[in-house]
Amino acid sequence: MRQNPGLIFLLGLSVLGSLNAHAEDAKREVVFKAGSVTLAGPELKPGDAAPDFKLAANNLSEVTLADSKGKYRVITTLVSLDTQICDIQAKRFDEEAAKLSKDVAVYVVSMDLPFAQKRWCGTSSAANIKTLSDYRDASFGTSYGVLMKENRLLSRSVFVIDPENKIVYAEYVKDTARQPNYESALKALKVVHP
Repeated sequence: MRQNPGLIFLLGLSVLGSLNAHAEDAKREVVFKAGSVTLAGPELKPGDAAPDFKLAANNLSEVTLADSKGKYRVITTLVSLDTQICDIQAKRFDEEAAKLSKDVAVYVVSMDLPFAQKRWCGTSSAANIKTLSDYRDASFGTSYGVLMKENRLLSRSVFVIDPENKIVYAEYVKDTARQPNYESALKALKVVHP
């Protein structure tokens, strides 16, 4: 039986690609509850271009990165506003947003339905942040590398993006039971936007 060298080469590339994908997945895990879950998407770093996204606002309108063109953006993701740590995180960013200038947009992104986010904003009196939902197609979660594959929720993270759509700060919290480093994110913002 004659072997086709081209086919063997392609099969080898396929196996290597599969191994690399699994190696990448292994590097992209976070702790959720008592176990580890896999994050889908890339790990973004400062200097990377901020990917576009399509999120749902509380009124179900679509929000994209371009909607805040010319502004600095602080985007934080969380598992659910209905959990204690996420509630604390969203409230802290709401407090910090009140101290920032009008050319800074602060978004809190989760898989919570827009109706639940609107209810949370009302009961928490959150007026300085914009809650956005990734429930439709997880475009933010997969583009920013925070979608937990096993449960289709977003992991905890913080991104600071400048007006030219460059990421200047990225934090992927390795354990969803922990809060992000608020001071580091705000310091990164102050460096680019004193």
